[in-house]
Amino acid sequence: MTPERKQQWSWAFYDWANSAFATTVLVGMFPIIFNNYYAKGVDGSTATFYLGAFGNSLPSFIVMLMAPWLGVIADKRGIKKPLLAAFTAIGCAGTAGLMFVGEGQWGWAIALFAIAGIGFFGGLSFNDALLMNVARPEERDRVSALGYGLGYLGGGLLFVVNVTMVLKPEWFGIANAAEAAKWSFVSVAVWWAVFSLPMFFNVKEPPPKVDGAMGWSALWATVRQIKNHKPVYMFLLAYWLYIDAVGTVANMAVDFGKKLGFADSALIQALLIVQFVSFPAAIVFGRIGERYGAKRGLYLGISVYIGVTIWALAMQTEKDFYMMAAAVGLVQGGVQSLSRSYFTTLIPKESAGQFFGFYNMLGKFAAVLGPLVVGATAAITGNPRLAIFALVFFFIAGMVLLARVKPEPYAN
Repeated sequence: MTPERKQQWSWAFYDWANSAFATTVLVGMFPIIFNNYYAKGVDGSTATFYLGAFGNSLPSFIVMLMAPWLGVIADKRGIKKPLLAAFTAIGCAGTAGLMFVGEGQWGWAIALFAIAGIGFFGGLSFNDALLMNVARPEERDRVSALGYGLGYLGGGLLFVVNVTMVLKPEWFGIANAAEAAKWSFVSVAVWWAVFSLPMFFNVKEPPPKVDGAMGWSALWATVRQIKNHKPVYMFLLAYWLYIDAVGTVANMAVDFGKKLGFADSALIQALLIVQFVSFPAAIVFGRIGERYGAKRGLYLGISVYIGVTIWALAMQTEKDFYMMAAAVGLVQGGVQSLSRSYFTTLIPKESAGQFFGFYNMLGKFAAVLGPLVVGATAAITGNPRLAIFALVFFFIAGMVLLARVKPEPYAN
C-alpha cells in the first residue's frame, strides 16, 4: 500500500470508529434505556422533553456556535488533528461514563449523553477538513465515499452485537437488558477510541499556511469570503435544504413506522437494512462521482429521495417499509459523501477548517426546520404519510439551487 493510500484508509477509518456512537448510542440504545431505566418514574412527555431539549438540541446548538470559530483556530494554528483528538476523548469519556449511571439518575444520564454528543459532533468539521490533506481533488469523491461506507459498515456491525447483547444478555454473562445496554456504551467508547488511532498516527497535517488575525475578525473574514464567492454560498443554501430533508427522513423514520402501526422489530430491521445497504452503495456513489462528477451523483441521489417521499403516500405494509429503507440506504451515504467531496472543490485548502465549520454548522441548523415541518403537517392533517411527503419540497428546492452552482473553484 502506498503512503497516500495508507493515509486515505486511516482517515476513512475514523468514520468506522465514530459511527458506532451514531448507531448504538444516538439512534439505537440511549433513547430506549433513557425512557425505561435512567428516567424511570419520570412522566413520559417530560422525559421526551429532557431528551430532546437537553440531550439532543443543546449539544447541537453548542457545536453549531463553536464550529466556525474553532475552524478558524484550527487553520491558523495547524491543529485540526489535536482538536479532533480532544473532541474524540470527550466523546469517548462521556459515552463510557453512562456505564456508571444508575436507575432514575436521569440528570447524570442527560449530562453525559450531551457531553458525548458534543465530542461526536464537534469533531466532524476537523475530520471533514482533513479530507483535503489526504486526497487530491480527483480522488476526493472516492475517498469521501470510502469513509461513509466504512462508517455504515462499522456502525452496523457493532450495532448488531449490541442489539444481541440487549436481547440475549445471558449469552454474555450479563444480568439483564439494562446492564447490557450500559455495557454496549462501553463497547462503543472502546471501539471509537481504538479505531481512531490510525487517523492520529498515519494522517499528516501540514503546517499552517495562513497568517494574520485570529478570533472573531478572522471568522468574519471567512463570512465575507463566502458572501463574495457565489458558488460557495449557493451550494451551502442548496445543501442546507436537501440535507435537512435527508436528516429528517433518517430521524423521523422510526416515528413514521410507529404511527403506521409497525412492530418494533420491523423498525430495528429497517434500521439495519439502511446500515448495510448504505455501505456498498456509498462506495458505488464514490465511483459515480469520480467518473461522472459529484454534482450528477447528487442529482441522482436527491431524485431517489423525491421518489421515496412520493412513495410514502401509498405505504401500507412492513414489506413496503423495508423496501423504502433499502431505497434510502442506496442513496443516503452517497448524498452525504458527495456533498462533502463536492464542497472541497469550492473552497481554499488552507482554510478548510473554517469553511467546514460553516458546512457542519448548517448541518446542525438543518436539524430544526425539517422535523418542525413534518411535525406540523402531521398535527394539522393527522396523516403521517403527508408529513413525510412534505419533505419533497425541500429536495426539489435543494436540487434547483444546486443546479445554479457554477463551479468557480479555488485552486486546491
